[in-house]
Amino acid sequence: MPWPLPKIFLVLSLYILILAATATTIVVSADPATIPISQQFKEAPKFYNSLECPSITDARDNDAEHENENEENDDDDRVLCSENAVHVAMTLDAAYIRGSMAAVLSVLQHSSCPQNTVFHFVASATAANASLLRATIAGSFPYLNFEIYPFQDSAVAGLISTSIRSALDCPLNYARSYLADLLPPCVKKVVYLDSDLVLVDDIAKLAATPLGDNSVLAAPEYCNANFTFYFTPSFWSNPSLSLTFANRKACYFNTGVMVIDLERWRAGDYTTKIEEWMELQKRMRIYELGSLPPFLLVFAGNIAPVDHRWNQHGLGGDNYRGLCRDLHPGPVSLLHWSGKGKPWARLDASRPCPLDALWAPYDLLKPPFSFDS
Repeated sequence: MPWPLPKIFLVLSLYILILAATATTIVVSADPATIPISQQFKEAPKFYNSLECPSITDARDNDAEHENENEENDDDDRVLCSENAVHVAMTLDAAYIRGSMAAVLSVLQHSSCPQNTVFHFVASATAANASLLRATIAGSFPYLNFEIYPFQDSAVAGLISTSIRSALDCPLNYARSYLADLLPPCVKKVVYLDSDLVLVDDIAKLAATPLGDNSVLAAPEYCNANFTFYFTPSFWSNPSLSLTFANRKACYFNTGVMVIDLERWRAGDYTTKIEEWMELQKRMRIYELGSLPPFLLVFAGNIAPVDHRWNQHGLGGDNYRGLCRDLHPGPVSLLHWSGKGKPWARLDASRPCPLDALWAPYDLLKPPFSFDS
């Protein structure tokens, strides 16, 4: 027999009160630093090193009592600076936190030495939710070696020109250009990852990419792409600008997956070189695609190669419609939903693309009506 309406309303009211009391809320808005969302994430399993892994000092796994706080800080510093660690840099905000959580889980799950992975997260210094972002990461990954670095939006806000998609204009999208300044000087090499991807292979293989004698970064190159597309006719018609690529076999590469030598970056002051192109863009429009073109202007034709398996990109479709796409031919080590369509949004809308099913197993979001056991 159906329940009487008053009883149904009472049950629903109690249910809503319980959810409100137990939810972890991240205040997130149109600005990713302040957008209001309410999401709960499951705790991920702990992953352990294989026997062959070198050891790094980790205060989080040391059961012995430290004699004083300075000793504990020293242990944390040794972890963040360890040369035996695989250093991974990612940006972190509430708008993409669900993707970030999935990416972290995929890195750990497929790593042969997960306890030797150190994550360096960059978050907006103006984020009202900075402490909640930290709590969210620590809640799902209690044993994770990580640090969060504040990024001053003002450092780049005045240099950003509008692009073809508003999401590309977020100051945090440009933080990858400032990693050499944000991360500790002791970190010499880092793997930069976007938040809309998952790995299905050991990240140590990617981190071990040789950079040769001179290259500052390594990434998969796509020389079959129409390179002229990434710059405006004004750029190509100006000889002083188009000659930028003279004597360089310039090819498109995606900046969502890069291995960066931070020592060489610092020595060459490459942040300033990128900023100079952004300043020119403010005076005359030479490109349309956010933070990518300055990287191409500075590095294209001078990067170390990486097998295409490490960035099966474009799974989010183009920047306008985000339609479904297939994988590129060949083996896969990393799936990247670059483009407008994101797998979590399409899954929530019950309109997933076929390849979104490959992202779903890494989704740590709790169902909306679940209780903690």
